[in-house]
Parts: sequence; structure tokens; C-alpha cells
Amino acid sequence: MGVRLFIPIISFLIAGTSANAQELGPPPTFLEPDFHRVELGQLLFYDPVLSGNKNISCATCHHPRLGTSDGLSLGIGEGGIGLGTERTLVTQNTPEQRIPRNSPALWNLGAKEFATFFHDGRLEADPTQPNGIRTPLGTHMRSGFQSALAAQAMFPVLSPDEMAGHYSENDVSEAVRLGLLTQQGGAWDLIAARVAAIPEYKQRFDAITPGSEISFTAIANVIADFIAFEWRADNSPFDRAMRGEDALSKNAEFGMHLFFGKAGCSSCHAGWFQTDHKFHSIGLPQIGPGKAARFESHVRDDGRLRVTGRAEDAFTFRTPSLRNVTLTAPYGHNGAFARLEDIVRHHLDPVTSLRNYTVEMALLPDFPGSEDETPLLEQQHLDAIANSNSLSKITLTDHEVDALLSFLASLEDPAQRLGVPAQVPSGLPVDQ
Repeated sequence: MGVRLFIPIISFLIAGTSANAQELGPPPTFLEPDFHRVELGQLLFYDPVLSGNKNISCATCHHPRLGTSDGLSLGIGEGGIGLGTERTLVTQNTPEQRIPRNSPALWNLGAKEFATFFHDGRLEADPTQPNGIRTPLGTHMRSGFQSALAAQAMFPVLSPDEMAGHYSENDVSEAVRLGLLTQQGGAWDLIAARVAAIPEYKQRFDAITPGSEISFTAIANVIADFIAFEWRADNSPFDRAMRGEDALSKNAEFGMHLFFGKAGCSSCHAGWFQTDHKFHSIGLPQIGPGKAARFESHVRDDGRLRVTGRAEDAFTFRTPSLRNVTLTAPYGHNGAFARLEDIVRHHLDPVTSLRNYTVEMALLPDFPGSEDETPLLEQQHLDAIANSNSLSKITLTDHEVDALLSFLASLEDPAQRLGVPAQVPSGLPVDQ
């Protein structure tokens, strides 16, 4: 780091009155995948052949045009057509409900510190597990995934509402319905067989792993390599300032002082990527269908509680990284806030914000019959969320909020390297 900017930045970290102010720690280290694997992963990421009905790719809900998310509070997977706010329902194949959680962004997931995935952390690196990864599949999880990133990338193909398709309308969704997921001949094997039957994929896999079969784990591993390569975003104005290469604007510099000091943001949004990778409740409003099993009728999303079973984990969710936060609206585990300023202000007084919230603050595509406000109408549910909140009320002026937003903008680096391919080996349409 250059002396010119390192000294004032560190002075912000230690001169602020907040007891939570902290230094960033060692610079992040990244996976460095082989480029031929990256190119193969790119094609598979954008290829709808991985979905049950061959109509949805990973990019449908994680598109670079939409900040590697889908631009919606709660998305529509199977049963929808189009991208982002233009995605609409297919009337002859309407989904049962919206996807219950916001589509997470993919920035910097190739950094080695990212080892916990999904909003509730239900998949994470865990050396105590036989394969080093703890997943919802437990002992049924296959070996061969090179990282937790690779493992998480391939769970959406098992979700009927996301990629698999509705009950029994294709071979993959039928396998999912019967509970045949990782077993021989199950959903993962069916998808791998599709890929193996396409000559260009066979040729490309033979080039990187000669003599090996095209397995589901091999597909997942190259997709993870692509994600790690494509969306490495570590050259923002903030990064350049920390390296002593450039200066932040006066307003962003003031916002950084607030972020690491008075506003207390860094108590959870810590480190280089502004996340502690832990789980907290910030009293976010609940909208949409909630996170429930098919046999459950409630509309709650209990967050981390569903993973750990611990009462103290109710309504806690993983702290998101704030890299490219200006590109990844809407915000929150369920996208409750469409505007960045609104969720920043929510942090100032979560309980009041929760009780005054209206669903109009979200960004939801038209979905006839959805009851998005139902969780907001249950007083006992609202009280439980309010009581779980871990944030203290603080007061900031409009000028200070504006400065915080300016600092968050300094975290923007819309890195993209290979971009969207014009076509994929399956010949299926590519979401552009």
C-alpha cells in the first residue's frame, strides 16, 4: 500500500469512535483456474441444457446484465420467460409460487474466504464432513466437488421451482419428485448424460480430463472455475485507494469514515469484501411465500434456524458482501427493499422500519394469486422478527446517509471478462 493513502485510511479505522471499527486484514487470495476449464464452464453456465425443460440456465437468475442476480426481489424460475423485470409467467405452465428468496450475486466467490453459501448457510465447507462440505444432502452428497462453490452451484438444478421443472413434466423433475437426486441414475446423472451426448462438450471435457467420464461433479467444477474467473471484482475505486493508486472522492471518503466508525457498518460488513460471513438478524420484513417444505403451510422464513435448529438463529441470515452492491438490487434475503438507500435507512432503526414497511418497497413481477403481504399481516410474526433484531438504533443526517451511499458506490467494479457467449453447444437459446 502506498503511504499517501494508507495513513489517512487507517486513521479513519482507528480514530472513529465506534468500538467495532477494524482494519481490513490480509488482502484476499483467489482461486486461479485453468483457462480451458473456464471457457468450458462459461458455456455450461449459459446453457439451458442443465434445466429439466431445457429452458433455464444458471444465467437466467445470475445474469451479468443484472449484476449477476436477476434484478427482482423474488424471482420466477420454471414457468417464466424473459429476464429481470421483463420476466413473465408462462400461462400454460404457471409456477406454484415465487422463488422464496432473493437470487444472490456471484461477485468474488473465487476468493478463498468464501466458504459459506446460500442466505441461510446451508452449504458450507466443513472439514468434519467426509467430503469436506456440509450440504442439505448429508450422507447422500457425492464426492468429487473441488470446493463448496462448485457444490452450491449445482443445487438449483434439483429445485422444481428453479430449474428442474414441475412434477413429472420431464425426466429430471420426475427423478426429483421420486427423491432420486444423487443416486446412480438420479437427476444429476440424467443431466450429466445430456451434456455427454453433445459432441462439443465431450470434446472439450476430453481435452481437459482425458479418459474421464463427464460426471455431474465435473460439470459443477468447471462452472465454479468460470464463476471464480469471470466475476473477480477487486479493482474498485476503494481497492485502488487502499493500494495507494488513487483517491476517493471527498464524499466517499467521509462515507468510509462513517462506515468504519459512527455508523458501525463494519461490525458485520467487515474485511476486504465487507462481510464477516456470519449470521445476523436485522429485522428485515418478510414478504412472499416464505421458506417452507411442501408439506408445511406457513409463510415464515426462519433463516439460519432451519439449518441449525437453534432458537437463537431464528430470522438470522448470512451477511452479504457489499462488493458491487450498487449493481445488485433489490436488497435483503428476500429483496424486501428495491432501493439501496431504503435498506441503508432500515439499518438505522430496523424495528420502526419493519413495522412501517409496505410491499411496494420491493420489486415483484406480476404474479396473479400470490399473497406477498400475508407475512406482514401476522402481528405475532412481526413481533418475533422485531424481537430478533440485533441492531441498535442510530441517528444519521441525510448528508451522512448520502456519504455512506457514496462510499458504497466506491466498491463498484463491474468486472466481466468472457461475457455472454453468442451460442452454446446444445444449440438452445442463450439469455442475452
